Amino acid sequence: MPDLPASHRLRTGRYAEPNQIYLLTSNTLDREPIFADFALGRLVVHQLRRAQDHGMAKSLAWVVMPDHFHWLVELENCSLRKLMRETKSLIAREVNLHSGRHGPLWQQGYHDRALRREDDLVKMARYVVANPLRAGLVGKIGDYPLWDAVWL
Repeated sequence: MPDLPASHRLRTGRYAEPNQIYLLTSNTLDREPIFADFALGRLVVHQLRRAQDHGMAKSLAWVVMPDHFHWLVELENCSLRKLMRETKSLIAREVNLHSGRHGPLWQQGYHDRALRREDDLVKMARYVVANPLRAGLVGKIGDYPLWDAVWL
């Protein structure tokens, strides 16, 4: 493999197809815990829902952590690149506007994992929404406010 920056290596060989299910993760720049502020975390939620409302991807489960988000989606009428570029851009714009900050919000790139149909989607959704519990942010999943899953 050529010696490429990490953000470019993440894109090498990436292929996205409609109706494929992906687990997507994106981190804030320098893992700054921006979304520890609940109001700013809600801005992320708004953009995840917007992407679904616009037919880009069906949200199956998501969690917004203080410094990243996990998003289990079924890709619809959009590429992964467009979905993540647009979603991260709109989140950054809204967060910067509402918080008075400026400059980049996200680390470059994102992590994606395509799931096979036979993968246990409910198990993966549980993994996503249990992230705050594993991180020690709450004692039980229901105590964390920034998550959702279609199986509830």
